[in-house]
Amino acid sequence: MAMTDKMIARRDGVIGWMTFNNPARHNAMSMDMWEAVSEIIGQFEADPEVRVIVLHGAGEKAFVSGADISQFDTMRSNKEEVARYDAVADLANNALTNTTKPTIAMIRGYCIGGGLGVALRCDLRIAAEGSRFAIPAAKLGLGYGYPGVKLLTDLVGPSVAKDIFFTARQYETTEALRIGLINHVVPTAELETFTRAYAENIARNAPLTVKTAKMAVNAATEDESTRDLAAVEAAVAVCFASADYKEGRAAFMEKRKPNFRGA
Repeated sequence: MAMTDKMIARRDGVIGWMTFNNPARHNAMSMDMWEAVSEIIGQFEADPEVRVIVLHGAGEKAFVSGADISQFDTMRSNKEEVARYDAVADLANNALTNTTKPTIAMIRGYCIGGGLGVALRCDLRIAAEGSRFAIPAAKLGLGYGYPGVKLLTDLVGPSVAKDIFFTARQYETTEALRIGLINHVVPTAELETFTRAYAENIARNAPLTVKTAKMAVNAATEDESTRDLAAVEAAVAVCFASADYKEGRAAFMEKRKPNFRGA
C-alpha cells in the first residue's frame, strides 16, 4: 500500500490507530496525507480484527491544524488545481464518513479548519483540556462547500454554525463541549488512557448492532430523498438473525459478559 511517512497506521488489539504525523507543521494536511487517509481507512475497514478506529495527531501541539497552506501556490492556485485538490480531500472525507466502523477523533491542541472537518466526520470527539477549535476560512478568503457546512450545522445548529464561520474565532474546550462540538473533555495526561478505554468499551459491544445504529443515525441527518431506510431495516434484520443476538441473550440469562464476534 502506498503510504507517506506523514501518516501512520497501526492496529493495537481491536483498535485501529491513524496518526497524522507532521508535527513540524502542527500536522497540517498535505496532498499526500489526504491521499493516505483513504487508504488507511480502507485497510481498517477490511480488517475484521479492527472494531474501532481512532484518529490522532503526532506531538503535543495539534490534532490537525488545517490544510498545509504552503502547498496552495502549487496545488490550489487555479480552478483546475483546486478541483483536483478538493477531489482528493473529498475521497478522504467520504472514506471517513462511510466506514461502517465507529470512529473517534482523539484531539490534543489545535483542531483547525480542515482538521476540524476531519474531526467532524468522526462519530465521536474526545479532547484534552486546552485544545482549540476553529474554521478560519473567512480569514483566508476560502469558500466552504455545502457538505462541510451541513455537517457542522447538523451537529451544533444553524446559529452556532454561523458564529463559527462568521467570526472565524477559536473556541476552547469548555465552550466546544457546551455547544456540542465535542463529546468529552479530559485532562491532557489522561487523554490516551481515557480514549483507549472508551474505544475498548465500544468494541466489547455487538459490532452488528453498533454498525446498524451508525447507519440509522447517519440516515437521520440525510435528506429524505437520499435516505436508504431499506438498508437500515435490512441491517436490523441481520442483527436479530445473528449468532451475536443469541449470545447476548444467553449471556444475560447466565449473568456473564457476552463474547460478540460480529456475526
